[in-house]
Amino acid sequence: MATHPAVAQDTDPSVQAYRQALADKDGNPGLLMIDRGERLFRTAAGPKATTLEKCDFGLGPGVLKGAYAQLPRWFADTQRVQDLESRLVTCMVTLQGRDAKQVKTLPFANETKNQSNTDFEVITAYVAAQSDGMKLSPPTKHPKELESVKVGEALYWRQHGPMDFSCATCHAEDGKRIRLQSLFNGLNKKHTDNVMSSWPTYRVSHNAVRTMQHRMWDCHWQMRLPDIDLGSPAAVALISYLTKQAEGSTLDLPGMRR
Repeated sequence: MATHPAVAQDTDPSVQAYRQALADKDGNPGLLMIDRGERLFRTAAGPKATTLEKCDFGLGPGVLKGAYAQLPRWFADTQRVQDLESRLVTCMVTLQGRDAKQVKTLPFANETKNQSNTDFEVITAYVAAQSDGMKLSPPTKHPKELESVKVGEALYWRQHGPMDFSCATCHAEDGKRIRLQSLFNGLNKKHTDNVMSSWPTYRVSHNAVRTMQHRMWDCHWQMRLPDIDLGSPAAVALISYLTKQAEGSTLDLPGMRR
Protein backbone atom coordinates (compact mmCIF):
# COMPACT_ATOMS: atom_id res chain seq x y z
CA MET A 1 0.00 0.00 0.00
CA ALA A 2 1.39 3.40 -0.98
CA THR A 3 2.25 5.81 1.78
CA HIS A 4 2.40 9.57 1.57
CA PRO A 5 4.73 11.80 3.56
CA ALA A 6 3.15 14.17 6.03
CA VAL A 7 2.87 17.70 4.70
CA ALA A 8 2.74 20.70 7.02
CA GLN A 9 -0.44 22.72 6.75
CA ASP A 10 1.41 25.84 5.61
CA THR A 11 2.82 24.01 2.57
CA ASP A 12 -0.06 21.66 1.70
CA PRO A 13 -1.66 23.11 -1.49
CA SER A 14 -5.12 21.83 -0.53
CA VAL A 15 -4.95 23.57 2.84
CA GLN A 16 -3.67 26.75 1.22
CA ALA A 17 -6.59 26.69 -1.21
CA TYR A 18 -9.02 26.11 1.65
CA ARG A 19 -7.64 29.04 3.61
CA GLN A 20 -7.75 31.30 0.58
CA ALA A 21 -11.40 30.37 0.02
CA LEU A 22 -12.15 31.39 3.59
CA ALA A 23 -10.15 34.60 3.37
CA ASP A 24 -13.16 36.51 2.02
CA LYS A 25 -14.33 38.29 5.14
CA ASP A 26 -17.95 38.26 4.00
CA GLY A 27 -17.93 34.49 4.44
CA ASN A 28 -16.39 34.51 7.91
CA PRO A 29 -18.85 33.02 10.45
CA GLY A 30 -17.22 35.26 13.05
CA LEU A 31 -19.24 38.16 11.63
CA LEU A 32 -22.40 36.56 12.98
CA MET A 33 -20.82 36.43 16.43
CA ILE A 34 -19.84 40.09 16.17
CA ASP A 35 -23.43 41.05 15.30
CA ARG A 36 -24.62 39.13 18.33
CA GLY A 37 -21.97 40.84 20.43
CA GLU A 38 -23.19 44.26 19.38
CA ARG A 39 -26.74 43.43 20.42
CA LEU A 40 -25.57 42.25 23.83
CA PHE A 41 -23.27 45.26 24.25
CA ARG A 42 -26.24 47.58 23.72
CA THR A 43 -28.72 45.59 25.82
CA ALA A 44 -29.33 46.51 29.45
CA ALA A 45 -28.21 43.70 31.77
CA GLY A 46 -27.01 42.91 35.27
CA PRO A 47 -28.43 44.04 38.63
CA LYS A 48 -28.22 47.68 37.52
CA ALA A 49 -30.03 46.97 34.23
CA THR A 50 -27.48 49.02 32.28
CA THR A 51 -25.78 48.63 28.91
CA LEU A 52 -22.03 48.64 28.35
CA GLU A 53 -22.21 51.65 26.06
CA LYS A 54 -20.45 53.92 28.59
CA CYS A 55 -17.53 51.55 29.11
CA ASP A 56 -14.17 53.31 28.84
CA PHE A 57 -11.66 51.14 26.98
CA GLY A 58 -9.00 53.81 27.16
CA LEU A 59 -10.18 56.50 24.75
CA GLY A 60 -13.09 57.77 26.83
CA PRO A 61 -16.51 56.43 27.86
CA GLY A 62 -18.32 54.93 24.90
CA VAL A 63 -15.44 55.34 22.44
CA LEU A 64 -14.86 52.02 20.70
CA LYS A 65 -13.24 53.03 17.42
CA GLY A 66 -9.52 52.42 17.75
CA ALA A 67 -9.66 51.40 21.42
CA TYR A 68 -8.65 47.76 20.91
CA ALA A 69 -5.70 48.83 18.75
CA GLN A 70 -4.33 50.70 21.78
CA LEU A 71 -4.60 47.93 24.34
CA PRO A 72 -3.28 46.71 26.76
CA ARG A 73 -2.82 50.00 28.61
CA TRP A 74 -2.70 51.51 32.10
CA PHE A 75 -6.04 52.51 33.65
CA ALA A 76 -5.98 54.94 36.55
CA ASP A 77 -9.33 53.84 37.97
CA THR A 78 -8.19 50.24 38.49
CA GLN A 79 -4.49 51.03 38.95
CA ARG A 80 -3.73 48.19 36.55
CA VAL A 81 -2.58 47.51 33.03
CA GLN A 82 -5.59 45.90 31.36
CA ASP A 83 -6.33 44.26 28.05
CA LEU A 84 -9.73 44.26 26.38
CA GLU A 85 -11.15 41.34 28.32
CA SER A 86 -9.98 42.36 31.78
CA ARG A 87 -11.34 45.84 31.08
CA LEU A 88 -14.65 44.36 29.95
CA VAL A 89 -14.92 42.56 33.29
CA THR A 90 -14.32 45.89 35.05
CA CYS A 91 -17.14 47.53 33.10
CA MET A 92 -19.53 44.65 33.72
CA VAL A 93 -18.87 45.04 37.44
CA THR A 94 -18.90 48.84 37.72
CA LEU A 95 -21.61 49.66 35.17
CA GLN A 96 -23.88 46.63 35.38
CA GLY A 97 -23.31 45.56 38.96
CA ARG A 98 -22.25 42.04 38.09
CA ASP A 99 -20.06 39.84 40.25
CA ALA A 100 -16.55 39.55 38.81
CA LYS A 101 -16.10 35.97 39.97
CA GLN A 102 -19.33 34.92 38.31
CA VAL A 103 -18.44 36.71 35.06
CA LYS A 104 -15.14 34.81 34.93
CA THR A 105 -16.57 31.42 35.86
CA LEU A 106 -17.32 30.24 32.29
CA PRO A 107 -16.04 32.91 29.87
CA PHE A 108 -15.26 30.51 27.00
CA ALA A 109 -17.37 28.08 25.01
CA ASN A 110 -16.36 24.43 25.35
CA GLU A 111 -15.64 23.16 21.83
CA THR A 112 -15.67 19.51 22.94
CA LYS A 113 -19.34 19.97 23.83
CA ASN A 114 -20.03 21.89 20.60
CA GLN A 115 -21.13 24.91 22.60
CA SER A 116 -21.94 28.21 20.95
CA ASN A 117 -19.85 31.22 21.83
CA THR A 118 -20.44 32.70 25.26
CA ASP A 119 -21.84 36.21 25.65
CA PHE A 120 -18.45 37.31 26.96
CA GLU A 121 -16.63 36.07 23.86
CA VAL A 122 -18.97 37.72 21.37
CA ILE A 123 -18.96 41.07 23.19
CA THR A 124 -15.16 40.96 23.18
CA ALA A 125 -15.16 40.20 19.46
CA TYR A 126 -17.55 43.09 18.77
CA VAL A 127 -15.47 45.66 20.65
CA ALA A 128 -12.26 44.46 19.03
CA ALA A 129 -13.79 44.58 15.55
CA GLN A 130 -14.31 48.33 15.91
CA SER A 131 -10.55 48.67 15.37
CA ASP A 132 -10.56 46.67 12.14
CA GLY A 133 -8.14 48.17 9.62
CA MET A 134 -6.21 50.15 12.25
CA LYS A 135 -2.60 49.66 13.27
CA LEU A 136 -1.66 48.11 16.60
CA SER A 137 -0.17 50.88 18.72
CA PRO A 138 -0.07 49.80 22.37
CA PRO A 139 1.00 52.70 24.61
CA THR A 140 4.17 52.36 26.66
CA LYS A 141 4.47 55.83 28.18
CA HIS A 142 3.39 54.77 31.65
CA PRO A 143 6.04 52.89 33.67
CA LYS A 144 3.54 50.12 34.41
CA GLU A 145 2.92 49.61 30.69
CA LEU A 146 6.64 49.13 30.11
CA GLU A 147 6.81 46.84 33.13
CA SER A 148 3.96 44.71 31.77
CA VAL A 149 5.82 44.22 28.49
CA LYS A 150 9.01 43.23 30.31
CA VAL A 151 7.16 40.83 32.62
CA GLY A 152 5.46 39.30 29.59
CA GLU A 153 8.80 38.76 27.91
CA ALA A 154 10.18 37.07 31.03
CA LEU A 155 7.11 34.81 31.23
CA TYR A 156 7.47 33.97 27.54
CA TRP A 157 10.86 32.40 28.25
CA ARG A 158 10.18 30.99 31.73
CA GLN A 159 10.12 27.19 31.82
CA HIS A 160 7.75 25.71 34.37
CA GLY A 161 5.18 23.04 35.03
CA PRO A 162 5.41 19.23 34.90
CA MET A 163 6.74 19.29 31.33
CA ASP A 164 9.19 22.15 31.92
CA PHE A 165 7.67 24.09 29.01
CA SER A 166 7.68 27.78 28.23
CA CYS A 167 5.93 29.73 25.48
CA ALA A 168 9.30 29.79 23.72
CA THR A 169 9.45 25.98 23.67
CA CYS A 170 6.95 26.05 20.81
CA HIS A 171 7.15 29.65 19.64
CA ALA A 172 10.78 30.79 19.33
CA GLU A 173 11.97 29.12 16.15
CA ASP A 174 10.87 28.96 12.52
CA GLY A 175 9.61 25.68 11.11
CA LYS A 176 8.26 24.11 14.28
CA ARG A 177 4.94 22.31 14.25
CA ILE A 178 2.65 20.05 16.25
CA ARG A 179 1.62 17.17 14.01
CA LEU A 180 0.76 19.02 10.77
CA GLN A 181 -0.01 22.36 12.42
CA SER A 182 2.70 24.97 11.89
CA LEU A 183 3.57 27.07 14.93
CA PHE A 184 4.27 30.77 14.76
CA ASN A 185 7.64 32.09 15.86
CA GLY A 186 7.18 34.91 18.35
CA LEU A 187 10.66 36.22 17.51
CA ASN A 188 9.79 36.53 13.82
CA LYS A 189 8.14 39.91 13.25
CA LYS A 190 6.20 38.67 10.23
CA HIS A 191 4.79 35.73 12.18
CA THR A 192 3.84 37.82 15.19
CA ASP A 193 2.18 40.47 13.04
CA ASN A 194 0.14 37.81 11.28
CA VAL A 195 -1.13 36.31 14.53
CA MET A 196 -1.73 39.38 16.66
CA SER A 197 -3.44 41.30 13.85
CA SER A 198 -6.04 38.57 13.32
CA TRP A 199 -7.18 37.91 16.90
CA PRO A 200 -10.05 37.60 17.95
CA THR A 201 -10.38 34.95 15.30
CA TYR A 202 -12.92 32.41 14.15
CA ARG A 203 -11.44 28.97 14.76
CA VAL A 204 -12.92 26.48 12.34
CA SER A 205 -11.94 23.49 14.48
CA HIS A 206 -13.74 25.03 17.47
CA ASN A 207 -16.74 26.35 15.52
CA ALA A 208 -16.37 29.50 17.60
CA VAL A 209 -14.71 32.89 17.82
CA ARG A 210 -11.70 32.80 20.10
CA THR A 211 -10.13 35.69 21.97
CA MET A 212 -6.55 36.33 23.04
CA GLN A 213 -7.33 35.49 26.66
CA HIS A 214 -8.63 32.13 25.45
CA ARG A 215 -5.38 31.65 23.55
CA MET A 216 -3.46 32.25 26.79
CA TRP A 217 -5.69 29.80 28.67
CA ASP A 218 -5.43 27.15 25.94
CA CYS A 219 -1.62 27.34 25.75
CA HIS A 220 -1.33 27.03 29.52
CA TRP A 221 -3.65 24.02 29.43
CA GLN A 222 -1.54 22.40 26.73
CA MET A 223 1.55 22.95 28.89
CA ARG A 224 -0.32 21.11 31.69
CA LEU A 225 -0.27 24.19 33.90
CA PRO A 226 -3.09 25.29 36.22
CA ASP A 227 -5.79 27.30 34.46
CA ILE A 228 -4.67 30.88 34.09
CA ASP A 229 -7.21 33.32 35.51
CA LEU A 230 -9.06 35.45 32.98
CA GLY A 231 -7.48 38.89 32.96
CA SER A 232 -4.76 38.01 35.46
CA PRO A 233 -1.64 40.20 35.48
CA ALA A 234 0.33 37.27 34.01
CA ALA A 235 -2.08 36.81 31.10
CA VAL A 236 -2.19 40.55 30.43
CA ALA A 237 1.61 40.77 30.59
CA LEU A 238 2.00 38.04 27.96
CA ILE A 239 -0.50 39.82 25.74
CA SER A 240 1.31 43.14 26.32
CA TYR A 241 4.58 41.59 25.20
CA LEU A 242 3.15 39.94 22.09
CA THR A 243 1.18 43.04 21.12
CA LYS A 244 4.31 45.17 21.45
CA GLN A 245 6.15 42.71 19.19
CA ALA A 246 3.42 43.19 16.58
CA GLU A 247 3.29 46.99 16.90
CA GLY A 248 2.51 48.66 13.58
CA SER A 249 0.68 45.69 12.06
CA THR A 250 -2.78 46.33 10.63
CA LEU A 251 -5.73 44.63 12.32
CA ASP A 252 -7.81 42.40 10.07
CA LEU A 253 -10.77 41.35 12.18
CA PRO A 254 -12.29 38.93 12.66
CA GLY A 255 -9.53 36.58 11.61
CA MET A 256 -9.95 32.94 10.71
CA ARG A 257 -7.80 30.05 11.86
CA ARG A 258 -7.79 26.28 11.89
